[in-house]
Amino acid sequence: MPIALLALTAGAFGIGTTEFVIMGLLMQVSSDLHVSIATAGLLISGYAVGVAVGAPLLTIATRRVPRKTVLLALMAIFTVGNIACALAANYDMLMAARVITSLAHGTFFGVGSVVATGLVPPERRASAISIMFTGLTAATLLGVPAGAWLGLHFGWRATFWAVALIGVIAFTVLAVFVPRGRADGQQAPLREEIAVLGRPQVLLGLAVTILGFAGVFLVFTFIQPLLTQVTGVAESSVSPILLVFGGGLAIGNLLGGRLADRALMPALIGTLLALAVALGAMQWLIHTPTTAVLFVLLLGIASFATVAPMQMRVLEKAAGAGQNLASSLNIAAFNLGNALGAWAGGMVIDHGPGLEALGWTAALFTLGGLGIALWSRALDRRVALPDCASVGA
Repeated sequence: MPIALLALTAGAFGIGTTEFVIMGLLMQVSSDLHVSIATAGLLISGYAVGVAVGAPLLTIATRRVPRKTVLLALMAIFTVGNIACALAANYDMLMAARVITSLAHGTFFGVGSVVATGLVPPERRASAISIMFTGLTAATLLGVPAGAWLGLHFGWRATFWAVALIGVIAFTVLAVFVPRGRADGQQAPLREEIAVLGRPQVLLGLAVTILGFAGVFLVFTFIQPLLTQVTGVAESSVSPILLVFGGGLAIGNLLGGRLADRALMPALIGTLLALAVALGAMQWLIHTPTTAVLFVLLLGIASFATVAPMQMRVLEKAAGAGQNLASSLNIAAFNLGNALGAWAGGMVIDHGPGLEALGWTAALFTLGGLGIALWSRALDRRVALPDCASVGA
């Protein structure tokens, strides 16, 4: 793998850290800014909405700019946004800074995925995407716990200063190692890029991402109460168990890339099925500490094994004009899935059968994504059959 791909991974690490680190700082933020924990939790929702909105808008706005320049500009936005978070005087300013920071997220991963696939031979494209997304898994495994530790000992603002420093380092590495390439504006007019959204297979790919990944966050959002109230472990044991989840993410991410390189659609269908099975097994595995740790590991592996196949499927069906836009929209789709899963999980807890029902409810969402993936494969075969018939004639 070229060193430029590792530079993209460094950027992904920084962005992933700032997305998830707030989960370990909610109590400090709520106390310092005099808001409830529930209100502080909206900083997560605000970030997700910013990703969903910023991904298509910034991708279209920067379509005529060389991809390396776009990536550097996004890392600059990311760095400035985290500095603004560290300096925020009140909750509203912190929310605004979080939203500004989130604007870089979707377009960075979307454009970065396209750049990553151009750095390697065609047969290694999915693995290249999974390597870049390793930065996100490393953020979950290392960046988030480190940020929570900083917030606990030096205050939540220190965490955002540290993440801003990561942004400076990532900007420097990207500037040095990523090749400049050409401007996308030489390819196609805007209407042709937007026309990619009229391709049924692209829309189906986005739907697979939303539903398939909604199941992950339907459970993961509430992993702390699941472990403490259902499994019965101490609160101090939650962080070490989440390290197991982060390790599973790293394994699943690389595994999904390798499987997708070999056979994309079988990898997509197989990983979605494995994720649904893992989620469904929660109701049997969550009740004892040993089996709960096994469940968390399986969930981590299965959830991120789907990422490279999902992203690669959309890139494949959006080939040509609009690939940057479709790639960024798929990152937005991941975040919409996150928001949908968190909302649905809250409904199950407050108005449904409760915490123990989260697993099979999440499995239903992922099975919905699997059903759409099977439909998409059927459309592929339907298109291929006339071609085969014409060749035979």
